[in-house]
Amino acid sequence: MASFFSSTRSGDVQTVTLQKPKQHNVLNPDDMAALQKVFDDLAKDRSIRVLILTGEGKSFCAGADLGELKDYNFGANPLENLTNAIENFPCPTICRLNGGVYGGGTDLALACDFRVGMAAMKCFIPPARIGIHYHPVGMARAVARLGLGSAKRLFLALDTLEGPELKDIGFLDYLVADAVELDQKVEALAAQMTSLAPLSLSGMKATFNDIAWQAFDEQAALERQVICLESDDFAEGRAALSEKRPPRFTGS
Repeated sequence: MASFFSSTRSGDVQTVTLQKPKQHNVLNPDDMAALQKVFDDLAKDRSIRVLILTGEGKSFCAGADLGELKDYNFGANPLENLTNAIENFPCPTICRLNGGVYGGGTDLALACDFRVGMAAMKCFIPPARIGIHYHPVGMARAVARLGLGSAKRLFLALDTLEGPELKDIGFLDYLVADAVELDQKVEALAAQMTSLAPLSLSGMKATFNDIAWQAFDEQAALERQVICLESDDFAEGRAALSEKRPPRFTGS
């Protein structure tokens, strides 16, 4: 296992933790490739109901190691490949923002389905300060998640935003006061989603992502709908509703 991150399991929840706290969890191309492989491998494990991405230290992630940009193959951008793997992960993903998020680290966060952060956290995206054009897929993701105006504030005006304003523009889905509340909220959100039907969540997530990218495929969405309607979980959900008990979904 690579030393700059950990991947641990608790029940139905998988947690991937960045572990370069002294470097604000900055990632070089090899790091990104290794993390992408982890996400690709974990995506094959359909027993995972929720995945949490977080970091150690004062920052969640400071993005790409700028000293190694010369090693990037922009025809196969490692940050783009990593964030795509996160966004397309089959089950819901939660970004537990343990601290500030900067540069490409914002793209890791935006690739997750949900972001939970603290009031004191900060976010800024500095490519224009050092003469870089940010990778286009990340810019498109920022516009899809935040809207054009908020994306321009971060990329062109280089506004530094703190927790409350990040919540206002939609970067954060949930804003909490401190680390204790952060853990409580992330655990509660994960517990809520692990109790739901996996096929429903994965199917609707895929459809929502298609809509966000303006690539809505009605036929694909209808096929996902049929899969759910023909599933054992739908039968279990109806039985549980009739018997007034919590359902026991298996993802089949």
